[in-house]
Amino acid sequence: MASTNDQYDQVITGCRDIFLKKTADYGTAWRVLRTISVVDQLFIKAQRIRTIQEKKQQKIADDIGGEFKGIINYAVIGLIQLELKPDAPEELAVETVSDLYSRHIAETKRLMQDKNHDYGEAWRSMSQESFVDLILMKLLRIKQILANDGKTLISEGVDANYHDIINYSVFALILSSEDKK
Repeated sequence: MASTNDQYDQVITGCRDIFLKKTADYGTAWRVLRTISVVDQLFIKAQRIRTIQEKKQQKIADDIGGEFKGIINYAVIGLIQLELKPDAPEELAVETVSDLYSRHIAETKRLMQDKNHDYGEAWRSMSQESFVDLILMKLLRIKQILANDGKTLISEGVDANYHDIINYSVFALILSSEDKK
């Protein structure tokens, strides 16, 4: 069996490939999105997965795996948007986007490694449904943070929630790939 790090990298390689190809096709049109809009895009994707899980059928061909990949990529967009200043250019070069993507994923992977150390890869015993519920909870937390003008008393910020959302989605995709074998 492949190591978690290798499985993580494999999932991210596929997501990154999609992200950069879409950047080549569309440019960085996503730069116009405000944080709440990124959160809403993530919510739509997570809610679609939950609906499919509950109804046990889907009518649109895009599979659940594709939705988790979309969640990963929109969460990366969210992290990039948090980092860039409001006066940063709307259009970014593909190379710049690639560097930003890689840096944010590296931070997120380090967090995963630290949590895996402390929690003993407990996620391997979780269900795909739990990952979706946790993602939806994180999105509601972000919405509350935004309603509080970005201020928290004791809790982590928006960026930490995006990191967790990425990691939950990667875990779901890893477990899904193992189920198919």
